[in-house]
Amino acid sequence: MKVLLLGARGKVGSVLGPALEEAGHELLDAVAGADAAVDFTRPDAVEGNVRMCLEEGVPCVIGTSGFDQEPVAVLAREHGLPVFFAPNFALGAVLMMRFAAEAGKVFPDAAIVELHHETKLDAPSGTAKATAALLPEGSSIHSVRLPGLVAHQEVIFGGLGQTLSIRHDTTGRDSFIPGVLLATREVMRRKELVRGLEALVGLDSG
Repeated sequence: MKVLLLGARGKVGSVLGPALEEAGHELLDAVAGADAAVDFTRPDAVEGNVRMCLEEGVPCVIGTSGFDQEPVAVLAREHGLPVFFAPNFALGAVLMMRFAAEAGKVFPDAAIVELHHETKLDAPSGTAKATAALLPEGSSIHSVRLPGLVAHQEVIFGGLGQTLSIRHDTTGRDSFIPGVLLATREVMRRKELVRGLEALVGLDSG
């Protein structure tokens, strides 16, 4: 597959590029001739990048968080092409959110603590927002930005005489590789905007 990697020089892109090539994909420098595009850029660049790709008939996989999803969904519908977005491409993070959703059915009081590197542009993170949507209404989110962190999230539930913590730690950005490879392979089988890696790994309850 010929892939346009947008953000190839970034923190994730610099790890993802060699992994895509190792998996047998050819990386392109332009959208022309691409079979799919993968975006790990900035929130303010996503809509323009997606528009450019869809106008060339190229499906997109988006790993950037913090962008407005509705205009992107409209673009996907208008062009009749698939766009896939996940707030987190680490498979462990997908399981963490699923476990938290199950715990939220029993414990109505919960708080999310998400911790990321100091250069992350959005707060709360996309993963934290997606997790909160699965929890009881009113669950709080607390964001930490510090050097030395990569991507971490803990969901803490409180009950009478007990607490329950569900935590996922990303210690290296190579944890995103399996999820991105899966999404790149599967994106052309989908329609319009698809949200969440759980839709590709058999955990989508919707």
